[in-house]
Amino acid sequence: MSGAFTKQDESNSSIDLGERPVSPHRNLVTEKGLAMIDAEIAALHEELAKGNADADRELIARASRDLRYWTARRETAEVSHPDPQSEVVRFGMSVTIEDDQGKRQTWQIVGEDEVDASHGMISHVAPMAKLMFGKSVGDTFELNDHEWEITAIGVAP
Repeated sequence: MSGAFTKQDESNSSIDLGERPVSPHRNLVTEKGLAMIDAEIAALHEELAKGNADADRELIARASRDLRYWTARRETAEVSHPDPQSEVVRFGMSVTIEDDQGKRQTWQIVGEDEVDASHGMISHVAPMAKLMFGKSVGDTFELNDHEWEITAIGVAP
C-alpha cells in the first residue's frame, strides 16, 4: 500500500529544525551583549523546565536547538571594552558619520548577536564597520558610492 494512504505514527517522527549556524568570526561582545546571551540561556532553561514533552515537542526541539546555539556563543564570547581615550574607531565604540550630501548617522559597533540596525547597532564584521576601524575624526571612507566622513567617536553608553 502506498505510504500516502497510511497514517504515520507521530510519536516516532522526529522534529529536525536543523542547527542555527554559528559564525566563524571572533565572538566579540559588549557587556550588554554578554548579558543578552545570559538572559537568552536563562529564558530557554526556564522554557524547557516547564515544557510538556508529549504536547510541546516542537517547542522543546526549538528551545533545545536555541539553547545549544546560545551556549556555544556564551562559551566563545570575548567581552571587549573600548579605551575611552582612543582616538580611532574600535569595537564597542559609537561613531557618527556624515556623507557628501550632509546626511548624518550614528552607529555603535557591536557583536554579531547584538545587531539592531533600527537602533543604530552594526556588527563588527559588517563592511561599514571594517571600513571605519582604525580611522579618526576627520578621516573619510567610501561606501555605496558615497564618501563618508567620521565626525565623532566615543565610547557607547
